[in-house]
Amino acid sequence: MRHFGWVGAVVLFAQLGFSPVEAGGTAAAQADAPAQQPGTGAAAPAQTGLPLPRFVSLKSDEVNLRSGPGRDYPTLWVYRRAGLPLEVVEEFESWRKVRDADGATGWVLQSLLSGRRTALILPWDAKANTSPIQVTIRNDDSERSAPVAIVEAGVIANVLACDKAWCNVTIDRYRGYIEQKKLWGVYDSEVIR
Repeated sequence: MRHFGWVGAVVLFAQLGFSPVEAGGTAAAQADAPAQQPGTGAAAPAQTGLPLPRFVSLKSDEVNLRSGPGRDYPTLWVYRRAGLPLEVVEEFESWRKVRDADGATGWVLQSLLSGRRTALILPWDAKANTSPIQVTIRNDDSERSAPVAIVEAGVIANVLACDKAWCNVTIDRYRGYIEQKKLWGVYDSEVIR
């Protein structure tokens, strides 16, 4: 089983609880066998017509990641954090193959995913048993602008807009700007309005 070490909080102006993604062993008993196996070769066009890859977020605080596109496939682990960003890399009927910030992949039922954009702040720097890296959220899209809050690597931010350099985000009741390159959940050259 897999455990994530992402734990973060707003530390300058408020302490926010952050529930790390945890591994779990719950498996659904229902069988929902797919009619056919999805291809393992080159990425096929999305069945929904939406672009692949693309970012989404979890709707629920408990989502099973499965080894294949159906309820009869074993649960690899359980995500326990609504709003966690995931990257959709393949579609098969009502299932989406997703990748997390650590690069792990598996299948999630589409109804458990949301188009709401979120991002993890520096998840590659969130390491267990080390002092957390802190990042400043600013009141404008400039390194010289005043700080709104300081957050730790691994915090989930709601993404409101991005311009290829900075993203306007909210974390709890705080709203401000963070450099786009410090987020996992938006692409480097992506514009979000």
